[in-house]
Amino acid sequence: MFTGIVSDLGEVLEVDPKAEGLRRLTIASGYDPDTIDLGASIACSGVCLTVVARGRAGNRSYFAVDAAAETLAVTTAGSWQRGARLNLERALRLGDELGGHMVSGHVDGIAELISRENLPDMAWLTLRVPAGLAKFIAPKGSVALDGVSLTVNEVAGDTFSVLIIPHTLKVTMLGGLGVGAGLNLEIDLMARYAARLLEAAQR
Repeated sequence: MFTGIVSDLGEVLEVDPKAEGLRRLTIASGYDPDTIDLGASIACSGVCLTVVARGRAGNRSYFAVDAAAETLAVTTAGSWQRGARLNLERALRLGDELGGHMVSGHVDGIAELISRENLPDMAWLTLRVPAGLAKFIAPKGSVALDGVSLTVNEVAGDTFSVLIIPHTLKVTMLGGLGVGAGLNLEIDLMARYAARLLEAAQR
């Protein structure tokens, strides 16, 4: 589990195709590799991936993860190339502060940025969500976009808007987004379970 609070910005160093659609991604980060266990989970722009290697190369630290065909197909990981920058978050530990909301790292779909209004030190982003996901998004509810915990401001049909504050613009990759960008969207876990319970009750 994660909180949607980005703790580092990573850079894809290598993308190595493996058998059966698998890709190994080597990602530079500021994390001390000695503190990363093999098998640990790290959210990479909202995608929960398992560490299969870690170490140092020159003056840079890195970890490697394997992305399976399904992950490559349903998240933006399929488009990551060398030099891509990623929001990173290590898995929540018992006793850690829950600063955002509970995030699983299991992406529900890709949201498209359809407009961006730059305000003094802030940005107003409007996104279109895939069919079937809009019902899970409500004003004042939570979503994770590329691994960043955000509060929904407005909802209209299959679109919703969020306001990005100065700190978030500075410490995540959201600051550099342009119209047309795709972002990994994870709906709020509580909304998902509430919808499932309602569906079961109506049968």
